[in-house]
Amino acid sequence: MNDPTTIRRLYGRRQGHKLRQGQSALVEDLLPRVSIPETGPIDAYTLFGEDRPLELEIGFGAGEHLAGQATMRPTHGFIGCEPFLNGVVGALNHIRDGALENVRLHMGDALEVVERLPDASLDRLYLLHPDPWRKARHAKRRMVNHGPLDLIAAKLKPGGEFRLGTDDPTYCRWAMMVMNQRRDFRWLAETARDFLERPADWPETRYERKARRQGHEVWYFRYVRQ
Repeated sequence: MNDPTTIRRLYGRRQGHKLRQGQSALVEDLLPRVSIPETGPIDAYTLFGEDRPLELEIGFGAGEHLAGQATMRPTHGFIGCEPFLNGVVGALNHIRDGALENVRLHMGDALEVVERLPDASLDRLYLLHPDPWRKARHAKRRMVNHGPLDLIAAKLKPGGEFRLGTDDPTYCRWAMMVMNQRRDFRWLAETARDFLERPADWPETRYERKARRQGHEVWYFRYVRQ
């Protein structure tokens, strides 16, 4: 079955509301300084000038989780990938306001960045509230499919962690089914509480808060690369 590793198409608008003057200035001035190089292999030395643990977030929304993780672990390097300009502007605000020097951004397809990393180079990879593509005929567009998971497994270190968050029941069931077929990931949950309560080192996002306000349950999955 085709999946995001073969489809390689980003759906939806790349930009929402028109940027204000200050936001445009951030894009023009700060984004070039924190952007992933457009071509070639990438590693900690390329991005940060030194060897350090690397973490990557696929689809960081407005960047609050990415910034929260980067603030908690300043000696780690963080890579955030988001195709939508308004989300990138949100992350740039966090980088500027928090003086975060350990974050690099890519505005585009996250898989293009993941593919360029060395194998076994990531300590963590985050996929939070991905588009659920609820219709069965769109299941191939979901990031939790074996093609992307093969790539994620290759780039995570043994013992590295894959974190998945969703408030969509269809995606929750789909993810559990697909992940249970894998032998290269071990689910860390031992009780229901382990995936129904947000871990202390998992910063809350505005999307998650909105889901809670709407009465949605939120599930927090943590898997270790074996």
